[in-house]
Amino acid sequence: MSFNPLEQRGIPLDRQRRTWRELDVSPIDPDRCDPYTRCRIITMNGIEIEAILFSHQMARRCEDMDVKRRLAETRSVEAQQQKAVNWLLPGLASVLETTIAYEQVAVDLTAWVARMEPDPYLTQAYQFGVLEDFDHLYRYANLYEMIEHRKAEEIVQGLTEIMPGRPTKYHHRHPVDNVREPYDRNRTDPLSKLHALTIMSVEQQTMNFYMNVGPTYMEPIARQLYQEIGLIEEEHVTHYESLVDPGETWWEQLVNHEYNECYLYYSFMEQESDPKVKSIWELHLNMELEHLRIACDLMRRNDGREPEEVVAPELPNVLTFEPNKGYIRELLDTQIDLTTLGTGYVREAHERFQAMQSLLNDGDQPPSERVMAQHRDMFGREYRLETEGEHPEPSLRSRD
Repeated sequence: MSFNPLEQRGIPLDRQRRTWRELDVSPIDPDRCDPYTRCRIITMNGIEIEAILFSHQMARRCEDMDVKRRLAETRSVEAQQQKAVNWLLPGLASVLETTIAYEQVAVDLTAWVARMEPDPYLTQAYQFGVLEDFDHLYRYANLYEMIEHRKAEEIVQGLTEIMPGRPTKYHHRHPVDNVREPYDRNRTDPLSKLHALTIMSVEQQTMNFYMNVGPTYMEPIARQLYQEIGLIEEEHVTHYESLVDPGETWWEQLVNHEYNECYLYYSFMEQESDPKVKSIWELHLNMELEHLRIACDLMRRNDGREPEEVVAPELPNVLTFEPNKGYIRELLDTQIDLTTLGTGYVREAHERFQAMQSLLNDGDQPPSERVMAQHRDMFGREYRLETEGEHPEPSLRSRD
């Protein structure tokens, strides 16, 4: 059944604020929940954070006091939504457990988007990024076994493989080579706008998470690995945010944000297996429908355009968390040796790339390599979860 959020009426804004009791949601059980329930929670937290930050940035550049007040009203509800969503995560989960779940999100969300993206240039951007997040998952999984003496398969539950991707040491590029060409807002498929906004938001959340939790560890190798991968996540945010057309007006961007929230809450409501979490997705969808209506009214009044000019008349097929093992293996087999040059991709290291490598490493191995050496010293092997056979790239097959 098609669902057009532009024709739906949600909960009136003055009935959307919740009490402390209502916001005090019960967290999921990390030992019994569907791993993709946790992935959906992490995704929506990133989406809500982006909605809040975007609203603040828009308000800081807006002179109309009535608009600023309207943004403040919806933003306060978005802030409550973000707290309810993020507080679904269990407090007993360690930072590293949550980190591994963040990387599972990055892998399976980005892979699904790459599979569904209609624009070949955008597809390539997602394919490039997912092989790097796949390697981050592998590095953190080995750190997890070293520090907590537990295996990451308890978290991903076999839905996502854990093995080398594009090696993390090759992710450090000159900043100018992280900027991509934007889509054309007047010609691109509306689905492409949703994909770009979604992946940008989730990577931004990961960047912020790592920059804050990294120094909370006592173990030097943990602090160092979070520092290294945290820098790469900044590169990823640059990579993905540059895909968005900077010519979109503030009003157009506001509508895109609210429409995307409707799309994702609807998608996750349709596939959620946990009744308690599903009820939150349904509640938030009905709130976001009203936020979208308000955004559309603001665009009509201030931009002189109808929302149908910039978004799809109905929601696309639901965004789905599902295993992408075969797809990832295909990319490992064909794209693992790519790097970037300007706004494109090349297979050979070039002068700017080599200069950045030399500057950062200064003759040393980066933390992502040292964590593997320390893991081998401790266990006599590295940690992998290869459910579909040996690594498709012979040079990256286990030698333990």
